[in-house]
Amino acid sequence: MVGSAFMRRLEAEGFTNLLKPHRFQLDLMKEDAVLEFFLKERPDIVILAAAKVGGIKANNDYPVEFLLENLRIQNNVIRSASQSGVRKLLFLGSSCIYPKLAPQPIPESALLSGPLEPTNEAYAIAKIAGIKLCQAYAREYGAKFISVMPTNLYGPNDNFDLETSHVLAALVRKAHEAKAQDEKQLIVWGTGKPRREFLHVDDLAAACLLLLEKYDSPEIINIGCGEDVTIRELAELICEVIGFDGKLVWDKTKPDGTPRKLLDVTRIRKLGWQPTISLRKGIAQTYEWFLANRAQ
Repeated sequence: MVGSAFMRRLEAEGFTNLLKPHRFQLDLMKEDAVLEFFLKERPDIVILAAAKVGGIKANNDYPVEFLLENLRIQNNVIRSASQSGVRKLLFLGSSCIYPKLAPQPIPESALLSGPLEPTNEAYAIAKIAGIKLCQAYAREYGAKFISVMPTNLYGPNDNFDLETSHVLAALVRKAHEAKAQDEKQLIVWGTGKPRREFLHVDDLAAACLLLLEKYDSPEIINIGCGEDVTIRELAELICEVIGFDGKLVWDKTKPDGTPRKLLDVTRIRKLGWQPTISLRKGIAQTYEWFLANRAQ
């Protein structure tokens, strides 16, 4: 999802010399293969968007895979970028790096200031390790390796698998199927009370391109829209956009996760960036993509 959004943005801006090997051509978990690719191609700028990602269920069920696979990908790419003379690297982190009970909105300074949310701790630790590795290369070798922390993302090419998807994509699919099957209710995990911030992936791509041009600090920087909604409000909005008018039923035996996760976006706003796609518009666009691609 994120990688394809970057490609759309870069191509729209007129960039043509773009390296985009498919995962079947380059396995980022193989150290020798990654280094060989970097030494052969000698990229000037690297955007590290590759990662093993998933929603609350996948993170909770597979902590070993989320920790090991992300560490391998990050270590291989960041080290190879340094060894091959990459001019600038952008590492994509995640808002889950912040403590479960961080102050709201969450400033970048909250990193490592308290315990993490247990359900996605393994993924968060891997991302924190990636941040610290980028900062270590900046300190020891003067590398321009920057780390950005996006909020919850959604959009075209999202994962709609109910076993591994994030909440927005999962609710889009659930509401679509409930409408198609003329169901009278839709079951949603948790209480509906947690608050989440959502950013369309095309807005993220625009923000990252700006940061590649204007931001060189090794200090992390948040990317978000600055507004959040409850999961209940999100579910109601998705049902409204899709046209499902049944009842929402809350499965309170399932985990809520972090109570609230709203990012402080003061730093990136000062650089002149702000999102352009509203949540309602973004959900409608995402649903259109889902309808056009769900059988693929």
